[in-house]
Amino acid sequence: MRAVAFVGFKKSGKTTTVENVAKELKKRGYCVGIAKSMHTNFDRKESDTWRLKRVADCVIVRAQDTDALLFDAKDLNALLSVMPEVDFLLLEGFKDAKHLPKVICAKSEEEVKVLNDGLAIAVSGVISNELKSVDGLEVINALENPERLTDLIEEKAFILPNINCRLCGLDCYEMAKLIVKGEKTVKDCVVLSSKPKVIVKIDGKELPMKDWVQEVVEKTIKGMLSAMKGYKEGRKIEIIIQD
Repeated sequence: MRAVAFVGFKKSGKTTTVENVAKELKKRGYCVGIAKSMHTNFDRKESDTWRLKRVADCVIVRAQDTDALLFDAKDLNALLSVMPEVDFLLLEGFKDAKHLPKVICAKSEEEVKVLNDGLAIAVSGVISNELKSVDGLEVINALENPERLTDLIEEKAFILPNINCRLCGLDCYEMAKLIVKGEKTVKDCVVLSSKPKVIVKIDGKELPMKDWVQEVVEKTIKGMLSAMKGYKEGRKIEIIIQD
């Protein structure tokens, strides 16, 4: 999966930009997912869903036109864990994300400078009606030229595991900035590039694990199974835990 975040302040053109990029990606045959960060609570206090969510870990809502899963994700990784497999994930908002590239949507040059944390690959939004470049970044009008912005996203979108294992000597933010600069690639991420000895999947999605965690899991399981009849060293082991 490749990903990019569209960040900006209110009324900067984020939704319009995401919408047009998503349309263009779909034209190119990709499966597209969108995650949106909202500053308002759509689950109104004292509503039925609000009451149910207070007594359950998650609530699935079947509406007339849209279905929803309501739960409290503790972080971005937990939130994205429920996202089905897609080719491209477009995040609207999530300014604090530090493990994937960003398209800055802005109304002014000052906003670009405030939002540029070293992960920007382009600028779009309202400012694209006035400028062609700002702060060393190409400004692309997503309404007039969604193809160009989508080309750039096809080329530069990525997402790191966001576990800051430092197996590569860097945290995910430092590595992401170097990838955006072209000085590193996702292949330099040890977690993404190495073939894991132990794979743990939760609801079909692989859980990233540091090497030492894999080693602990491997030795613990092998130690428990070694005394059991039918166990043979060197064979593939599969364990399924169903709650």
